[in-house]
Formats: sequence, structure tokens, C-alpha cells
Amino acid sequence: MNTILLNKIEEKHIIDERKLVKVGDTVKVHTKIIEGNKERIQIFQGIVIARKHNGTHENIVVRKISKDIGVERIFPIHSPNLSKIEIIKNGKVKRAKLNYMRSRIGKKAMLIKNVTKQDREKNSK
Repeated sequence: MNTILLNKIEEKHIIDERKLVKVGDTVKVHTKIIEGNKERIQIFQGIVIARKHNGTHENIVVRKISKDIGVERIFPIHSPNLSKIEIIKNGKVKRAKLNYMRSRIGKKAMLIKNVTKQDREKNSK
């Protein structure tokens, strides 16, 4: 009984367009940052290597290489602090978690097969 009520409350806060992000996609995450009185947007671009949980608690882990050092950030997908998530490239992967990407160095660290939107629609049906 309580879970039904919780699901109804959570539905209001879920943003449908952000559910389209899949593991293996290269994304730009636009985050609102408040510094004193000012508010600005910071962009973090990288590969989605994991999705965790579901509903309003859903998170994605985005990894990028910055100055030969791997950097990972965890973003709550339905947070009001995210202004938008831009999908740059759709990736084709066969795993739910890409933890093996952590051991890759250089160009191999960003190497994932590209897939078109048409191919993705065919596979989802």
C-alpha cells in the first residue's frame, strides 16, 4: 500500500527525457553550480559506465580522461541541479557496467562502438 503512494509521489519528479541515457553513451552533463549569489552551469563530458537504482534515486556514473588521469562523477539523473543531459554519441555495449574501462589508458579509454538511432530503435523492438 505504501509503495503505491510513494510511486505516485515520485512520478511527479521523474523527467522522461533523461531515461534515454544508456550505458556506453558519450554525454555532456550540464550541472548548476551556486557560488555565493551567482549561479553558473558547468559541463562534464564523458562516457556513461554504469546506471544504478531506479525511480527518483537513479544515478549514472560518467567517466572522462583529464590530463591522463581518469575522473568519474556520479550524477543523480532526476536532480533539479542538472539542467540537461546531452547525448553526443550512442554506444553499443554488451554489458550493464563498464568497469573494465577503468584499466584502459589513452585512446583505448574512450573507444566504444558507435550505433545510430535507427539501429537502437531496431534493437529495442
